[in-house]
Amino acid sequence: MREKILHKATDLFLNLGFKSVTMDDLAYELGISKKTIYAHFANKTKLVEECTKQLFCTISQDINHVCSLQRNPIEEMYEIKKIVLLHLKDEKASPQYQLQKYYPKIFEDIKAKQFEMMEDCFVENIKKGIHLGIYRENLNMDFLSRIYFSGITSLKNHALFPVTMFSMTSLMDDFLEYHIRGIATLKGQQILNTIINSNQE
Repeated sequence: MREKILHKATDLFLNLGFKSVTMDDLAYELGISKKTIYAHFANKTKLVEECTKQLFCTISQDINHVCSLQRNPIEEMYEIKKIVLLHLKDEKASPQYQLQKYYPKIFEDIKAKQFEMMEDCFVENIKKGIHLGIYRENLNMDFLSRIYFSGITSLKNHALFPVTMFSMTSLMDDFLEYHIRGIATLKGQQILNTIINSNQE
């Protein structure tokens, strides 16, 4: 039952927002009493914390699997983007904004874990790209990992990128292209163009 509650709560939080979904809503969707939910989770904050942890672990495992396949580094970045979008359901309900506003401690904890996980994966991606001659040599990896994380995080700021103007899919596509064009060699640019063209077909 605990896993069932976590699964349904995560789905509702991502689709409707962390603040918007009440324990009554969750109980109704599951066809159980709130008492049953509270038997597994002391309060909504604890439920939100467990949901975000589980989602982070699931996304991390999927990203680690992609990284283990030793694909072309540019293709790898596009595969990671697909995984994130798939799990976060295009972020239609601004879940990250609600998490940051109403559960700031949980948000900061998850953000720190995201950076740690992303930095390891990102640095390995850069190293592979340099080795294969598709990324420029002498790139400052510490700077790049931080500017990339800062950029990808800011895409979810709806004051900067209102949903009426930008979809999360197009934002991530444009940002990823922007990032890769900044670090790619001519060989890397050709690979990037091939991927972009194939995605548009």
